[in-house]
Amino acid sequence: MPTPQPTKSPKIEEPKFGFNTYAERLNGRAAMVGFVLTLLIEYFTKQGLLAWLGLQ
Repeated sequence: MPTPQPTKSPKIEEPKFGFNTYAERLNGRAAMVGFVLTLLIEYFTKQGLLAWLGLQ
């Protein structure tokens, strides 16, 4: 006699921390925003990032 199989799969929510697709997507978006802001700062101030931070 075969064992009965469940008819429904449990609905498990993906955690909002650790290495998962949500965290990686959020990190990627934050990196893109930071990169664009750095380019804008360099364009409007006519200085590189190191000069803007006072390291050059």
